[in-house]
Amino acid sequence: MGWEKKGFEKIDVNKVGNILRKPDIPEEEFNKAIEILNKWRAIHSYPLHIFQMTLENASKKFNKGSLTAQRLKRSNSIINKLNRSYAGRSPSMNLSQMQDIAGCRAIVSNVKIARKLYNDYYLKGNLKHRKVGKKDYVSEPKQDGYRSLHVIYEFKSDKGKNEYNGLRVEVQIRSKLQHLWSTAVETVDFFTRQAIKFNEGRLDWTDFFRLVSSAFAILEKSPIIINTPLDKKKLYNEIKKKEKDLSVIKRMAGWTSAMRFFNEEVKKKMKGKAKFFLLDLDILGERLRVESYTEQQKEEAIKDYSELEKRHQGRIDYDVVLVGAETTKDLKKAYPNYFVDTRDFIFELKKILRKANI
Repeated sequence: MGWEKKGFEKIDVNKVGNILRKPDIPEEEFNKAIEILNKWRAIHSYPLHIFQMTLENASKKFNKGSLTAQRLKRSNSIINKLNRSYAGRSPSMNLSQMQDIAGCRAIVSNVKIARKLYNDYYLKGNLKHRKVGKKDYVSEPKQDGYRSLHVIYEFKSDKGKNEYNGLRVEVQIRSKLQHLWSTAVETVDFFTRQAIKFNEGRLDWTDFFRLVSSAFAILEKSPIIINTPLDKKKLYNEIKKKEKDLSVIKRMAGWTSAMRFFNEEVKKKMKGKAKFFLLDLDILGERLRVESYTEQQKEEAIKDYSELEKRHQGRIDYDVVLVGAETTKDLKKAYPNYFVDTRDFIFELKKILRKANI
C-alpha cells in the first residue's frame, strides 16, 4: 500500500510546535499549523505498523491470549502535551522529539508475563531499531497510580524505508489489571469532564484511583503508590468509602447501559475485512459512530481522522480516535473506554469491596 512519505525537515516540525504553544493563534495560522501537524502524525503510520506487528508476534510467544492494538495520538492530546510544563519550567518540548505520537500496546494476562516480555524481548533483545528510552512504571508507579512498562524506539532501516529513520514509536506492555485501571480513568475523565490522566482531576476521584491502583498492585505483588495505606484492611475500607461517596459502580454501570444499544450498530459495521476503525464518541447524544477501513484504505482513514478532529476542535463533548486492531474482539478489549464498557473494572472493584467487610 502507499504510505505517506516524509516530506519536510524536523526544524519545520518544531516551528509548528512552537506556533501551537502560542495563546490566541490567528485562525489561518492555526489551520496551517494543524495541517502540518497532521502530516507529521500521518508519516508515523509505517513505523507504527512495523512495531505493532513485531509486538503482536512477540507477545503471542509469551502469552497466547495477549491483545495488541495501535493508535496515532489525537491532535488535541499532542497540543496539550506541547503546552505542559514540567517541574515548574515553561513548556519547551520539541514536536519532533515527542515520543508517543505513534504508540502500540500489548495487554497480557499478568504482571509476571508483562515483565518477561519487557525484559527478555525488548530490553535484552536484538531489535535493529534504536532504543532511546524506557520507563518501568510497575517498579516505580506514577504518583497518580499509573502502572505500565514503556520502551521508546527510533525507527531504523538500512534499506528501502530509511526515509522513516528517526521517527519514534512508544511500545507499552500492561497486565490486564493495569489496563483495566487505565481505561477506567479515561472513561471517568471523559464523562465527568476531568483530566485525571494528566494530574488535573478532582481530588476525590484522583484519591479513589490512587487507592485502587495500590489494591491492584497488592494483587500483583508489586510496589504500591507512596502515601497509600500499607495495611490492606485499611486500604480496602478507604476504597469502599470513596466508592460510596462517588457512586462509582452506579455511574459506570449507567454509562455502559446507556451506550449498549449503540454498540449493537457498531458490531454491524465491524464485519468484513476492516483493519482500522475511526471512533467518534458523542457524549451528549449518547452515540458512538464507527467507520471501518480496510488495510488498503489506511490513508483515507488518516485523512478522515484529521478532518473529524478539525470539526470537533474545542468541543469537550466529542472524542475521536483512530485505532488499528487485528480483530473486532481485540479492538473492544483494547479500547473499552471508547465502548463505555467498564464491566471488568467493576468486577475487580467489587472483589476489593468484599474484602473490606472481612
